[in-house]
Amino acid sequence: MKHIPNHYLFIILLFLSEFIFAQKEKLSGYYLIQRHYVNRAENDSTALPLIAKVIRKAKAEKNYLQLQQGYNDALFYSPNPTIKLKYADSTIYAAHKLNDDKVLAKAYMSKGIVYFYNFKKYRLALTEFLKANDKSCHSKDPYARNKIKYWIAVVRSYIGYHEESLKGFKETTAFFEREIEKDMHPNLMYNNLMGYYNSLHQLAICYRHLKNYKVADSVIAIGISATYKNPDYKLEYSSFLKEKGINNYINKNYKEAISSLSASLPELKNVNDFGWAAAVYSYLGNSQLELGHIENAIYSFNKVDSIFNKQNFLLPEVRNVYETLITHYGKLNNTERTLYYTKQLLKLDKRLEEDFIYLSSNIHQNYDSKKLLKEKSMLERNGLYGAILVTVLSLLLIIVGVYNVKIKSKERSVSVLSENKSGEVIEEEIQSSTFRIRQINKLEIQTKIVNDILQKLEEFENNRDFLQSGVIVQKVAEKFQTSPTNLSYVINEYKGASFNRYVSELRINYITDKLNTDPKYLRYSMEALAEECGIASRTNFSNLFHEINGIRPVDYIKKKLEDLQ
Repeated sequence: MKHIPNHYLFIILLFLSEFIFAQKEKLSGYYLIQRHYVNRAENDSTALPLIAKVIRKAKAEKNYLQLQQGYNDALFYSPNPTIKLKYADSTIYAAHKLNDDKVLAKAYMSKGIVYFYNFKKYRLALTEFLKANDKSCHSKDPYARNKIKYWIAVVRSYIGYHEESLKGFKETTAFFEREIEKDMHPNLMYNNLMGYYNSLHQLAICYRHLKNYKVADSVIAIGISATYKNPDYKLEYSSFLKEKGINNYINKNYKEAISSLSASLPELKNVNDFGWAAAVYSYLGNSQLELGHIENAIYSFNKVDSIFNKQNFLLPEVRNVYETLITHYGKLNNTERTLYYTKQLLKLDKRLEEDFIYLSSNIHQNYDSKKLLKEKSMLERNGLYGAILVTVLSLLLIIVGVYNVKIKSKERSVSVLSENKSGEVIEEEIQSSTFRIRQINKLEIQTKIVNDILQKLEEFENNRDFLQSGVIVQKVAEKFQTSPTNLSYVINEYKGASFNRYVSELRINYITDKLNTDPKYLRYSMEALAEECGIASRTNFSNLFHEINGIRPVDYIKKKLEDLQ
């Protein structure tokens, strides 16, 4: 080895020390800001002005790792679900810039959780979870893999695959239980404890649905004991109380059920977990009914109906509320109320049926088959996939048949999306006697159309194509090589908005992000800001900004300038 002269060695060491010092200084700039909010509670909006500084600094330095973290922090501390969703999109944007599959998987999962937890839009959530799963398949991060496994198991549980869900939750419970026995940073410990408690909660749900009530009670007892009077896990404690109340109802301990269910409600309502809040009201009403408290029961059942009207979502186990209300008002000869609740039940059944078909298909085709193919990679790929697909579709046919027999009291027609050679939508009215077989045959076609459009929409968003002038549904559909009807359908179903609203939100989110991260935009005129985001007039820009952000752009900019001083 060639000898390096001492003076050269000194110069090299000096250079390295300066480089290391510079890196520490660069990191400390973010740390000095982050340390002021990192211990605040989730949804604490007072952290957002500090996070805006992190985002602004990371943008200026093109530090996409810190930018992604800043957006992720903003998502965590924003109390508004719509704002959370905007920041979830921003985390994906920054993760793409990093070109890191591990970070991208986390970003997709975060967006899925917002859809799942804050909006109860299971279709949209599953799409993001499957993207996360694809990106994490080669990951060496077991925490991330188990968290994704957890969320996909939750979707399974929702559509009734409790045996399969149970296996998944047993695996995640065992993993997180091993992790919390290790010596680790308090933040990592908190995350793993959350994973453990949430997995325990879902285990209890699965055991309940599988009628293994003794084991469910044991799991609930462990959860309650671990989270009792712990301010960091109030929601988890309430979730276990909720399960305790439901099991008390099943065991006909109605007074105890009412006590536990009532105690679980405040925290569920506090975090706007309307799905489980509705379930609690349903079991409260059933318990009150058993005790002869008719008025209280009807009040609880109407709380369920109110949640459904507002959120267009209920868990499948809650549908019996409408059957009870129909019977109750039928006996009273109240035709108006009987008809109303009958219509509500039909509406709920349609929603559950649509979710069941879509979620079942995508879990099996986009998750299970990929997982099985990976595990059986030594076998012939095509032969195995064909066997799996045939088996899955056969099972799905049986399950859908059983489910429909259970929930449908009379025949009704539904629409199936398919596409002919010219790219136009074919709407077929299918009677329930032939629905199941023909719907299964259409599933693969429908899924391909939807997934193709969703992929192109992702490119549309990432490339900022929505900033161009003259963005109309016909032109975008032509570019996507699909029909305007199909494009509008997918945007409505998977983005939760009309085409025009979808584009408007993208534009306003874009310019809002610029105002948050680049101070030069705070000096732009309203006309310049409107032009920058592709909106034709100042008036339209101001109205849309106010509608989406809840504040006029002039006032928003004024507030931002005050924060910078």
